[in-house]
Amino acid sequence: MIDYSFEADRCVIVGITTPEVSVAQTEEYLDELAFLIDTAGAVVVKRFTQKLPYKDSRYFVGSGKLEEIKEYMKAEELKWAVFDDELSPSQARNIEKFLDCHVLDRTGLILNIFAQRAGTAHSKAQVSLAQYQYLLPRLTRMWTHLDRQRGGAGLTMRGVGETQIETDRRIILSKISLLKQKLADIDKQKTVQRKNRESLVRVALVGYTNVGKSTLMNLLSKSEVLAENKLFATLDTTVRKVVIDNLPFLLTDTVGFIRKLPHGLVESFKSTLDEVREADLLIHVVDISHPGFEQQIEVVNNTLSEIDAGNKPMIMLFNKIDAYTYVEKEADDLTPKTKENRTLEELKQTYLSQSNRITCFVSAKNKENIDNLRQTIYDNVKTIHAIRYPYNNFLY
Repeated sequence: MIDYSFEADRCVIVGITTPEVSVAQTEEYLDELAFLIDTAGAVVVKRFTQKLPYKDSRYFVGSGKLEEIKEYMKAEELKWAVFDDELSPSQARNIEKFLDCHVLDRTGLILNIFAQRAGTAHSKAQVSLAQYQYLLPRLTRMWTHLDRQRGGAGLTMRGVGETQIETDRRIILSKISLLKQKLADIDKQKTVQRKNRESLVRVALVGYTNVGKSTLMNLLSKSEVLAENKLFATLDTTVRKVVIDNLPFLLTDTVGFIRKLPHGLVESFKSTLDEVREADLLIHVVDISHPGFEQQIEVVNNTLSEIDAGNKPMIMLFNKIDAYTYVEKEADDLTPKTKENRTLEELKQTYLSQSNRITCFVSAKNKENIDNLRQTIYDNVKTIHAIRYPYNNFLY
């Protein structure tokens, strides 16, 4: 795998506010970017934001703002600037030249974390494929030190720099081809493995990253899947057989989704996401204590639709009720209630009143309301099991 690592480095982060993105949303997105950087092992020193009608095609932000960032980075002796969006190859090249530092965009940062977290040969191959696909259009940036070696007889002569880029492009295309073949072989193995599990109902835990899927997996299956307060703690799917009362089924813990998930990653993790695609029931885990949990629900639903898994039976599982907080309104405040003023009970009523949704509210950390969750899962799996395997009288 390619090493993007900038561990133990200090950096600045940059975001923009556009007519489509409010100031509050920009701050929330930068909080998430800072958490991603913390997961990658680096430290955010300062954040820069700018209000713009649209992204600057040359520098992402205005040249005046970029000059301000440059002065600050020079004064603080910082080497990294991280942008909360995917930069085009030309934008990244222009910004690097202007700031005279390393530039990383959101996609590169997510790939960095995935590379650190990949544990099995399967996930390493998936991450490598995504990295090479990301790197291919950005090769010119890596060979700017050969700019002066382009030969001297006008357009007809090609110098060392261009030849080197072409060589690298061929090498990368060859590696992409090999990795695709390797993943196709792994895919066949996984398909065979999934076919061998056909007599059991398959349930998959899905949701935004860091909402508590692995903690719930450990709680329901009594296994020891890595669960920590970091983004993308899980990259490899874990499948466990779970028995509730007399009913056995398979429970899968999957990779978390995130806003602006790079398309290349969705493609690379096709075989991992097949576990979601082929599940009979989805448990959509939501961190109800997160201020932007409704946007996170939307991101997950959109990603599920992207991978053709949006119409599956689903249990909405609101986790971390122990950490939920709200702002109480003053008695003489007559203004309408906002999201921040909703109590947990009011939220429960909102979602429970939606007849088309099966909902459950739990705290995996404090094991609160887990019996109700087990019963909800049991009822739904039993219904699917009875239809799918009518002659199977369960376990006993």
